[in-house]
Amino acid sequence: MADPSSYRPSPGQIPDSPGVYKFRDEHRRVIYVGKAKNLRQRVASYFQDLAHLHPRTRTMVTTASSVEWTVVSTEVEALQLEYTWIKEFDPRFNVKYRDDKSYPYLAVTLNEEFPRVQVMRGAKKKGVRYFGPYGHAWAIRETVDLMLRVFPVRTCSAGVFKNAARTGRPCLLGYIDKCSAPCVGRVTPEEHRELAEDFCDFMAGRTGTYIRRLEKDMMQAAEEMEYERAARLRDDAGALKRAMEKSAVVLADATDADLIAVAEDELEAALQIFHVRGGRVRGQRGWVTDKVEAVDTAGLVEHALQQLYGEERGDAVPKEVLVPALPEDTEAVSQWLAERRGAQVSLRIPQRGDKKDLMTTVQRNAQQALGLHKTKRASDLTTRSRALEEIAEALGLDAAPLRIECYDISHLQGDDVVASMVVFEDGLARKSEYRRFQIKGFEGQDDVRSMHEVIGRRFKRYLQEKERTGEWEQPPPASGEAPHPAQVPPAPHPAQGAPLPADDTDPRDTDPRGDDGREDDGRPKRFAYPPQLVVVDGGQPQVAAARRALDELGIDDIAVCGLAKRLEEVWLPDDDDPVVLPRSSEGLYLLQRVRDEAHRFAITYQRSKRAKRIRSSPLDDVAGLGETRKQALIKHFGSVKKLRQATIEEICQVPGIGRRTAESVAAALASAAPAAPAVNTATGEIMEEDDGGTS
Repeated sequence: MADPSSYRPSPGQIPDSPGVYKFRDEHRRVIYVGKAKNLRQRVASYFQDLAHLHPRTRTMVTTASSVEWTVVSTEVEALQLEYTWIKEFDPRFNVKYRDDKSYPYLAVTLNEEFPRVQVMRGAKKKGVRYFGPYGHAWAIRETVDLMLRVFPVRTCSAGVFKNAARTGRPCLLGYIDKCSAPCVGRVTPEEHRELAEDFCDFMAGRTGTYIRRLEKDMMQAAEEMEYERAARLRDDAGALKRAMEKSAVVLADATDADLIAVAEDELEAALQIFHVRGGRVRGQRGWVTDKVEAVDTAGLVEHALQQLYGEERGDAVPKEVLVPALPEDTEAVSQWLAERRGAQVSLRIPQRGDKKDLMTTVQRNAQQALGLHKTKRASDLTTRSRALEEIAEALGLDAAPLRIECYDISHLQGDDVVASMVVFEDGLARKSEYRRFQIKGFEGQDDVRSMHEVIGRRFKRYLQEKERTGEWEQPPPASGEAPHPAQVPPAPHPAQGAPLPADDTDPRDTDPRGDDGREDDGRPKRFAYPPQLVVVDGGQPQVAAARRALDELGIDDIAVCGLAKRLEEVWLPDDDDPVVLPRSSEGLYLLQRVRDEAHRFAITYQRSKRAKRIRSSPLDDVAGLGETRKQALIKHFGSVKKLRQATIEEICQVPGIGRRTAESVAAALASAAPAAPAVNTATGEIMEEDDGGTS
């Protein structure tokens, strides 16, 4: 615990301008990000008598060891920079809303030649129009099914679309007039795009125009005695009305607004958002958060606005945002929202009428969500605590293992050997800490040796990180003693013939986040945190290999066990008999989940490597030859086999290929051995290379 006075800046150092400040801990990790109109006043408020600080603020300032700030021009810039840094550094003392599910959206892919209507989840993509989010995917499909009568937009996947175009026959929806069948040329790309844009207009709330147009056409058809057409138009109008009835009118002025309500107690808060478009509720979502910083309702609302609209642009930010409490700097937040929308945004508290009544409903939903979350969390927490206690008791640990790491080896008959490391903290998966390894110390299939290598590499990095941050210093070896293994540079890779860097950093140890963990940027470092328990997928041999790797590094305060698949037995180092946990044990269930997750993660990585290797081409090794020019070469010549037979002058005829590149292509193909011919296993016939292949 640090004394805040030890790193308190002098008042004259801190400017009185708007800005953003960061508190860092002793390992340079960013633990809190805040913004201020006046940096001098705000930062100084953290260095008053600890007894006068909120308990959470007191914990933060005593955990920190330094503070730094960045001056900006306006309060709006400070708001944007604060959001960016919270997203980048993930500070432990900042409020972060979390959700237990990915809400589905109704999406129209306007970025394609033939836009497609579909259900989408996850991150939003550029050029795609989104509506929602919805509570359930089936609600989207019901709405789309009704609207396809009037707006027969494509809904099929790319594979189905290409197959229909190849065969000249549309899918079932094309035959029943719920798709305009652009795949077989029934409509032009321009006509189909117009249908998709009309679909978007209707979903955006401009409904009256289309219904009036259908009713007018229906009356005209009836007057002309085209009764079948009139009946079809009547049914189309009815379908649109039924689609509209699925979301009742809640605001009579047909406004676009988001309503945000917060339910909170001393420790947690739940947030509910209703998305109203054209006066109708088009979507709903909810978040929960731990109140890890001293924050009131206004602060929770401000954090919610940042998370809700931080990545949005245009119409995704509505004209009105109704909240239960206004942020501290309402003017700056309103201006920030207006910049994201490109037009004025009204940020206010509803006082009367339909909007206040609807806010009451949203508030009621937030209260129910908080109650449900606390009930579920209490149950989950009890179960996880019992599981960790059972593991500690069965393995003879001094305390429950709050961080568990599990390792698994995966390969295909000795090829593409990889390993996975998954992390569970407090009984829950922490996917941002997952890591992947390629086995590089040897070739072939040897799970025991692979496990020894992976454990050694992981914990050598841990010791080096501790030494770098000053948490651990390796004493020099006594006279005549061998140096500690952590100080010995790793052996050269057989295929490279040269040693790896001294810190054992290898590009083949991949981090799903893409962060190499080496720069002092405030983010948690890779391999920086030790587990209390290491679990390996396997029995006695794998456990012994893991324990030996730790012993070689001088690490004796981390427990090791293995979980064998056959009888789900738990093996400990140096024990001839396994520990058998009851089948109904929560501890065994948690170990199985950890092991299965490691297995899944390893197999996924191994398959991706194998697929990449299978898809490889000699052209991949040509420096400066990108994917576009590779495809141009294959398209021009038909196959790598024919490209290999071409002269440099013939290669130069491909658009975008100069003579130097052509020479590099010819040299690469000449040095690469041709692929072995394919053999028909039924007849033994040697088959010619497919003209469309890449060899």
